[in-house]
Amino acid sequence: MTALDRAVAKNRRRLVPFMLALYVLAFLDRSNIGFAKDAYQLDTGLSNEVYALGAGIFFVLYAFLGMPANLIMHRWGAKKWIGTITVLWGLLSAAMAWADTETKFLVVRTLLGAVEAGFFPGMIYLTSLWFPRDKRAGIMGLFYMGAPLALTFGSPLSGALLEMHGFVGQPGWFWMFLVEGLMAVVAGVFTFVWLDDTPETARFLTGEEKRVLRETLTGEKADAATGRIRDAARQPRIWHLAIIYMTIQIAVYGLIFFLPTQVAALLGTEVGFRASVVAAIPWLAALLGTWLIPKFSDRTGERRVTATVTLFLAGLGIGISGLVSPLAAIVALSVAAIGFIAVQPIFWTLPTRLLSGTALAAGIGFVNMFGAFGGFLAPMIRVRADALFGNQVAGLITLAGVAVLGAALLFGLGGAPGKTRATSAFGKVDG
Repeated sequence: MTALDRAVAKNRRRLVPFMLALYVLAFLDRSNIGFAKDAYQLDTGLSNEVYALGAGIFFVLYAFLGMPANLIMHRWGAKKWIGTITVLWGLLSAAMAWADTETKFLVVRTLLGAVEAGFFPGMIYLTSLWFPRDKRAGIMGLFYMGAPLALTFGSPLSGALLEMHGFVGQPGWFWMFLVEGLMAVVAGVFTFVWLDDTPETARFLTGEEKRVLRETLTGEKADAATGRIRDAARQPRIWHLAIIYMTIQIAVYGLIFFLPTQVAALLGTEVGFRASVVAAIPWLAALLGTWLIPKFSDRTGERRVTATVTLFLAGLGIGISGLVSPLAAIVALSVAAIGFIAVQPIFWTLPTRLLSGTALAAGIGFVNMFGAFGGFLAPMIRVRADALFGNQVAGLITLAGVAVLGAALLFGLGGAPGKTRATSAFGKVDG
């Protein structure tokens, strides 16, 4: 094993579990209002419309602040920046325990999105500091599994905490927000101890390992292209990709923010430990699908059609889930979760096939920013459809329609190769 291989292996062992754990906490803190929805609305008097606005408003500042946040991280250093924002989003998530009015709810959710905005792009930037270019896609692929992991293990945890209703006179959602927020605070403090800013300051690498890694990364940096968002916005292909990604995000968060209450309704119970365990089943299936489907795409070299079929089946699953028996609905929701999560790492291989150079670098940033608005729109689209047609199936059918639209746009992606040389199951998200 060469010194470079040893350095990469050490970096992977030290950083990947750490990055994944932080992503689990981040995703749990942004999505746990879905578990508290019914009881929280009942206790605070929030309407469905205000709940939907609060769920989505997280993404408003989140969409715009990701890139500026990386500039701050570059200036401050990774340890200080990641540690600080993790502590801050943990405190804000815990503050939801006291957000008992519409104003408090909307303000805390907005600030939570602003603070978390620096996390995901910060993790991408972190991989560029520690891993050679040909290793980053696989690292980000493992990192991407944080979302289904958060929902798989976070569902029973949230359900158990909701069962603490009445403890020292507080509702269950109070304890859920408080405990899960404080978990992130502890992780943020741990970051200051565990994370090194760069390989040059790493305590676990030898001098030779630092040298070869620095030489490799320096050589790649000299060849890296840069780009600007406004340049990307002038290209039709970028807009095509951005709209596709927005439809995916609408489908994802339209499911996530309402799945616990939907499952509880199927079971004829309130959202608690039992319902939360069942709600974890689709995300457990999504973990398996996110592992297998991109590997299939990698093995065959087929990207566009695989992504199209995956997203189409996701839309079909969520649409069917509102029309069938409870057992069949759980199966349909599992198909939906598999599709919505597994399509994303495949999707991110498409920009690397359609674009290059500065267009690729700027295009990925634009697509990611534009797609974040899908998270903002998702809960409002679902609630508005339910209200318009007077039943809760309408929202599911609408989300299914959005996913099918995204699948059609994927299939019709001009210039996308039907079959390409496989590079990675997860593509290059670092440009």
